[in-house]
Amino acid sequence: MPDSGTIPVFLHYDQAELDRQYDQRAWAPNAVEIIRRYTTDSESVRARLGEPEVFAYGTSPAETLDLYRTGLSNAPVQAFVHGGAWRTLGKRDSAFAAETFVSAGAHFVALDFALLPQVTLPEMVAQVRRAIAWLYRNARSFGGDPQRIYLSGHSSGAHLAANVAVTDWAEVSDISEPIVKGALCASGIYDLRPVRLSARSRYVIINDVEEDALSPIRHLDRLQCPLIVAIGEGETDEFKRQAREFAAASGSRFVELEGLNHFEVIATLADHRSSLARAVLKQMSLAAGES
Repeated sequence: MPDSGTIPVFLHYDQAELDRQYDQRAWAPNAVEIIRRYTTDSESVRARLGEPEVFAYGTSPAETLDLYRTGLSNAPVQAFVHGGAWRTLGKRDSAFAAETFVSAGAHFVALDFALLPQVTLPEMVAQVRRAIAWLYRNARSFGGDPQRIYLSGHSSGAHLAANVAVTDWAEVSDISEPIVKGALCASGIYDLRPVRLSARSRYVIINDVEEDALSPIRHLDRLQCPLIVAIGEGETDEFKRQAREFAAASGSRFVELEGLNHFEVIATLADHRSSLARAVLKQMSLAAGES
């Protein structure tokens, strides 16, 4: 609670506390170590699986994706949207979970897209939508099933993934049917109002119309696939509130991972025995493979 005499900026938070609530590194002393592990674990996965096939899904240099194939044909596709506060990380840091899905019989795709401030947040969302539309149109060319495309996102990537999940594809493309058959949104933000009021507004620069358009909790009437909404026990109260409210409003499965902070949650996807990996594989109607 704010001290006596302070002015609440959002809910009961004064400015300093709201800024702290949206700074996950302040709550995770091992943040740098875990983020570095995303990269090193991804390098280890490539050493075992081999380099991925790289495809361009758009016209800009950032619009590429890495495909890690499974050995099966007509297989489901799991596309991963990395986090990094909308301004760091990339597809090469995002292969750490590839073996979980490849071993279970799914293609794994790590997405790249332009980051803030090189592009606006609306363009970033548009790029991720283009990537998923590309997978739908081209899945058969690499042995994928266009009717079984799944999506996972972490942190700011969960925000992007949630926006994809509530996309009306007929409005933004020539595709008339829902593309995504299920999604994991882990440790994400689903309403941008408090983000705009926090210190993140220095680089997350959007107007009122964009705030509304890019706050997926406000567009659940367009949601046409099941969601898993995950959060770590060690995350901030605001991130927990956002996750709980988004899960409740969407009727989604809510998973709180005991003892884990914001950065540790998504790393558990690399272990096919973890509760989060098992939940996502179940959503895809797959059994965990040995990796």
